[in-house]
Amino acid sequence: MRYTGPKVRLSRRAGVPLTRKAVRYFETRPYPPGEHGRKTNRRNTGDYGLRLMEKQKLRWYYDVSERQLRRYWDLAVRKPGASGAELVTLLETRLASLVLRSGLAPSIYAARQYIAHGHIAVDGRKVDIPSYLVKPGQVVSVRTRSRQMQPFVAAAEGVHADERTAAYLSVELKELRFTLVSRPEREQIVVPVDEQLVVEFYSR
Repeated sequence: MRYTGPKVRLSRRAGVPLTRKAVRYFETRPYPPGEHGRKTNRRNTGDYGLRLMEKQKLRWYYDVSERQLRRYWDLAVRKPGASGAELVTLLETRLASLVLRSGLAPSIYAARQYIAHGHIAVDGRKVDIPSYLVKPGQVVSVRTRSRQMQPFVAAAEGVHADERTAAYLSVELKELRFTLVSRPEREQIVVPVDEQLVVEFYSR
């Protein structure tokens, strides 16, 4: 199942801010949540615990369920190249991930919601599946009927955009659309996870 509780709590458990909103909260409370959070020593975590936490961080960062992550892992190991890098690339090419990365949404949770509510189109056709895998050359846009909604007006002004656009995206924020110009390479993807530990977790 996907986690539906407080999002900042996940960042504190993970030890790194997983969303933009979590950054300022994490600066004031950089320890795990709960009654004994201040006394928890992350350094004492064993090998299994470290690998498990990296896998959980990857899940939380992309907001996917355990079953979904396992399915992506099964796809990644069938592809040539490093399985960990392939796993991250697959997760990054999910429609929800790219809607966030392009600056059309403030968080992965908002991106999921926009897609599920039918506000997003791929190559001019409505797609309401957040896990849809976008292919290079496909154009993703906000549907005409949704463009006057406040979240998208803000997005068009660049409120949610990163300082630097991802190399694999061509973004036209004022037009509320972007194109996946190439398959993301692992070194181009900014994600606070050591995927090699995730590989070791699933390979144990």
